Amino acid sequence: MFKMKKLSVLMCASAMVVGLAACSGEGASTKGGAKGSDYPNRAITVVAPSGAGGGWDLTARSFTKILSETKAVDEPLTVENKPGGGGAVFMAQYATQEADNNDMLFVNSPPIIINNLKKEGNSPYGYKNTTPLAQLTKDYGAIVVRADSKFKDLKSLLDEVKKDPTKLTFAGGSAPGSMDHLISILPAYKYGVDPTKIKYVSYDGGGEAITSLLGKNADVIGTDVSSVREFLKAGKIRVLATTAPERSKDNQLKDIPTAKEEGVDAEFLIWRGVFGPEKMSKDAKDYWEKTIGKLVESDEWKKEVETQGWEMEYKDAKEFTSFLKDQEEQVTQLLDALGMKK
Repeated sequence: MFKMKKLSVLMCASAMVVGLAACSGEGASTKGGAKGSDYPNRAITVVAPSGAGGGWDLTARSFTKILSETKAVDEPLTVENKPGGGGAVFMAQYATQEADNNDMLFVNSPPIIINNLKKEGNSPYGYKNTTPLAQLTKDYGAIVVRADSKFKDLKSLLDEVKKDPTKLTFAGGSAPGSMDHLISILPAYKYGVDPTKIKYVSYDGGGEAITSLLGKNADVIGTDVSSVREFLKAGKIRVLATTAPERSKDNQLKDIPTAKEEGVDAEFLIWRGVFGPEKMSKDAKDYWEKTIGKLVESDEWKKEVETQGWEMEYKDAKEFTSFLKDQEEQVTQLLDALGMKK
């Protein structure tokens, strides 16, 4: 009798262990690792939805580099470039095929809003099809020409464009109606030029746009200030103006005037942030909020931001989501004024 009772107890105990193990496996994501406290438990991919060399690419690589160097994340971190449509191609794949993939994050900026709102080549997917995790930095637009260009200032360029909007070729690292396009044409629009008549050629990423400019396939590019620093330092380009509210205090940029200084009210803020999938698990979201919050406070990240010529502007998930709603309204108004809203 005693042996039978003992056997019964052992069987019950075994059943409990099996039951607990089954419960612990419940809710595991097929694409994002377990939703439990062991997240992350596999390699993390951070996507730059553009070619190499542009702002998204630089941000993704800086983000993963400092996370690895500070050992903030134990699992391997890799960066993947997925160009196409100024980010729209990746966004379609992410929203439909990776909606629960906790192990894939991506970086973006205003195009995630613009691509969803513009008329031509618009994307049906936007930031509402993601989980916004944090804003990391802010940057501004730059109107750039080759160092040997005849244009020495923004006004001389705009006067030429006003005479014949089709004469010069503008280029950028994003699709028509997207961020680089808006940066390119905004000063001309504010100067009284019909923006629909300006010739704009799009490339997959700022790196390709700069190559086009240096190769004399474009006369002017609109891009972000940080992505042209090395070319400015090398003396290959001239930045005619930025879309910042005031001049940079950075030694390399302090002599570049703002568009506003040139009499053109063309201000445009470029933020960069990190996003997760729309159906990201709570544990994964909590993990990244905490990890990114620590990252932005680290000396290593602050030094990286300074090295890249960015400006720190951190917003947590809640603040970032609220900000995105506000910018969506601003972009809607701008696209509407340019006749580019869907």
